[in-house]
Amino acid sequence: MEILLSLWNMMPSTFMISSPILIAAIGGMLCEKAGVVNIALEGLMVLGAMTAAVSVSALGLSPVPALLLAALVGGFFSLAHAFASITLRADQVISGAGINLLALGLTVFVCQLLFRMDRSPPHLGMTRGFLGLFPTVWIALALLALASFVLYRRPWGLRLRAAGESPEALAAAGVDVVRIRYVAVLLSGLLSGLAGGCVVLTQDIQFTVTTINGTGFIALAAVSFGRWLPAGILGSSFLFGLSSALAVNIVNIRSLRALLPSEFFSAIPYLITLATLIVFSGKDYAPRSVGKPFEDGNG
Repeated sequence: MEILLSLWNMMPSTFMISSPILIAAIGGMLCEKAGVVNIALEGLMVLGAMTAAVSVSALGLSPVPALLLAALVGGFFSLAHAFASITLRADQVISGAGINLLALGLTVFVCQLLFRMDRSPPHLGMTRGFLGLFPTVWIALALLALASFVLYRRPWGLRLRAAGESPEALAAAGVDVVRIRYVAVLLSGLLSGLAGGCVVLTQDIQFTVTTINGTGFIALAAVSFGRWLPAGILGSSFLFGLSSALAVNIVNIRSLRALLPSEFFSAIPYLITLATLIVFSGKDYAPRSVGKPFEDGNG
């Protein structure tokens, strides 16, 4: 009974943590559905988090325009990944890793330049709304519904899925595969930047280099665990959010605290991520052409 009551009390925290994971995972799903791996979700979230924090604490903006700026910054930097992996046909994993490294260095540099420290000033963040939840929860659910509708009910969604399954056939039908993939990468950047802003405005009082702390990689795992399906990434994002909330609230559950050390529960989200990548690494759930450069015959 104690465990069930504690889990129920953890629901607001679970939804708060799950929301940015889900938003970033939607972006990762769209990107990989189009055939491009984007492990830069982590770095794009870092850039979005810094932008939102600076916008609120230094520029005095409200959370809504701060989140919009965070999304725009994530989208801007995602174009570098699109250019490298689509136009130059570079290794998509290396390109994404480069953006992750750039994001860590660039955000610290900007904070040092603006504030003479490696973090942003404290901010008030976002206030809770309907049902005691942050608005980011409803934003995440709305984005998931929109992505699902576009993917499976609109012609553009069919073309995007074809770009990841059989880009050659799509090109033979007269569709610009390169443009489809560029748009998908841009959308993943916009959503990742937004997700980073959601993290810093709901879960932290300021931006630091540890604000995101692997959330982008967890979102990537949520895409795999959810089998690249909207309903699947909803469930996997909630699972990761629940495990993260449990790690924070384990001190309030005496029976579990006595059974296992608190460090075990802190490691649960990352253990699930690792297990997910191992279990699904050899499966054929992923789009068939994901990670493969498209040869359009003009290069």
